[in-house]
Amino acid sequence: MSKQGIQKWKLSLFFIFSLPGLAFSSWISRTPEVRETLKASTSVMGLIIFGLACGSLIGLLSASRIISRKGTRFAALISVLIVIIGIFVISAGVFAAFKSIVFAGLIIFGLGYGLAEVALNVDGSALEHAAGKTMMPALHASFSAGTLIGAGLSSLAILFKVPVLVHLLLIAGIEFILIFTFFRFLPEDTGKEDAVSRRQEVSSEKPENVWTEPRTLLIGLIVLGMAFAEGSANDWLPLTMTDGFHVTHAQGTAVYGVFLTAMLIARIFGGAFLDRYGRVPVLRLCTAVSVIGLSLVIFSGNLTAAVIGVFLWGIGASLGFPVGLSAAGDDPKGAVKRVGAISFVGYCAFLVGPPVLGLLGEEFGLVKALIIVLIGIVLSGLVSRAAKPPAHQKNVHDTNSHSM
Repeated sequence: MSKQGIQKWKLSLFFIFSLPGLAFSSWISRTPEVRETLKASTSVMGLIIFGLACGSLIGLLSASRIISRKGTRFAALISVLIVIIGIFVISAGVFAAFKSIVFAGLIIFGLGYGLAEVALNVDGSALEHAAGKTMMPALHASFSAGTLIGAGLSSLAILFKVPVLVHLLLIAGIEFILIFTFFRFLPEDTGKEDAVSRRQEVSSEKPENVWTEPRTLLIGLIVLGMAFAEGSANDWLPLTMTDGFHVTHAQGTAVYGVFLTAMLIARIFGGAFLDRYGRVPVLRLCTAVSVIGLSLVIFSGNLTAAVIGVFLWGIGASLGFPVGLSAAGDDPKGAVKRVGAISFVGYCAFLVGPPVLGLLGEEFGLVKALIIVLIGIVLSGLVSRAAKPPAHQKNVHDTNSHSM
């Protein structure tokens, strides 16, 4: 591909990567009001949010087949359209104050979300190899930028008392315009090559199974802990602040914005640190920072300390997922399968973990329930060495001569 083609691909993928984040944070930022409208307890709200996890798992499990047949460009387009349909159904459910409709809307939303994230990560891995540069943290920074913009717009919507229905429908319109503007610049055949590999494996005696590879499993554990840390904040941070620290809805959303800002900053500059110091030292530093930050939130009992902790939590949780995806793509042979597998692990933690946190929060309070997230981060740090590239692989993250 020409330099110009790669640049168009890169720019378009940056914009499309922001769309799931924009939609997701727009929904999450309005959850305190949605909970009041639906008259739902914390545990019931956790079960409603579980609809998002159910849909996402369906999207994640079906993604590889869709990508291998149609390519990542088609998958990216159709996934965002499904998210938009989900937003419409959620909006209708909130307007009518029917829990079951909101639950159904979240299943649809999650289906598109799960499909989008696998497709975009596979496309991002291919872009990283085509450009010969560290791209994945920056692409995930675009996701974080989308979540930050969504949280900012949500804060304004709350401040000016914009109804949830109107707010979410405006977000759906923005998503529709952007996906049809940029999807055409993605390469059409990315991911389709894997269909050939699948046919070859069917005819071979021992098909490749990435789930039996020790390194892939350990990378999955890294991503599991860090994605749980990120997903817990995305789903529960506004409610944690309102319930645990007795702030207003707008203030809770603003603290969530602090977390998203920290994630964005770390992902923008993370590529340079990875190129200079390597994956393993950076991941270990991220673990330490995240543990300190989350401990402040859980144990300080002070709002100022908790906000500082939220910022450190965001910094520390920022790079685990994108670095894990880059590590999964070290070997071009089987990269699509490994990236898909690690995406599946990450989004399972990202989406299934938080509803469990909600059930624990009902029993012990949301702040104390975060201890389980802290344990996951520590486990992730203990196996961070698995992200080091194999000795026979030369990787941009661990070669000082490369830079963003």
